[in-house]
Amino acid sequence: MTFTLAANAEMLFLDQPFRHRVELIRDAGFDVEIWNWTTKDVEELRSTGARFSSMTGYVTGDLVDEQGAAELLDSARHSLDVAERLGCPRLNLHGTGLDTQGLPVTPKHAVEDQEWSSAVETLRKIADLGEAAGKVFTIENLNTRVDHPGTPFASSEATAYLVQAVDSPGLKMNFDLYHCQVDEGNLIERTRQVLPWVGEIQVADVPGRREPGTGEINYPGVADALRHMGFSGTIALEAWASEEDSVRALERFREAFSL
Repeated sequence: MTFTLAANAEMLFLDQPFRHRVELIRDAGFDVEIWNWTTKDVEELRSTGARFSSMTGYVTGDLVDEQGAAELLDSARHSLDVAERLGCPRLNLHGTGLDTQGLPVTPKHAVEDQEWSSAVETLRKIADLGEAAGKVFTIENLNTRVDHPGTPFASSEATAYLVQAVDSPGLKMNFDLYHCQVDEGNLIERTRQVLPWVGEIQVADVPGRREPGTGEINYPGVADALRHMGFSGTIALEAWASEEDSVRALERFREAFSL
């Protein structure tokens, strides 16, 4: 069993123009992931011939209030148009909009019961959009201890609950093991619990959010556990390169997930 491996162009080859980052990842044999498409020349990216695995699926909006939900739905529609142009199958969401530092635009440290219900209703509408377009929206768990304090619906438990409640092929979970390790730990058992709702897995080591082999997570062990669980989907490196060596970072990532 093999995994499809992808790498995020926002965090690697930082001394290169963005198009060249995409080409370097493509030439190394990986699918490519991007964040905010509004800052990119979409036609230029398309011309690289890279396989785009995932992109941010919204520009503004959130799952918390009525106005935020309306903005989220509107920007999700625009994002779907871009995903179609790039041939990108997955569009990523968060509980609220994040600024350029990864901090929530509107921090919220506690979610009320009604807000949970509203989030499910909004995600059902987004899932319907994705299903109609032949795409999948994914909602990502985030850590609130280090990188994203104040983000609502951030834990793996919360994101899995939302995906289960919507129960649609147009919405899956983007299970980020780096974020889970920072806030929750117990990665293999948590993976086992949420795997039926996972559309993609993202990885980086802890601490530092660097490539596998630079921190405390036994990623070869995680890869073996995923194999035994029957997972054969996409695993994406969303990590900064240690020692600013992106080629070595990709090599370490490949080694950790080559069974």
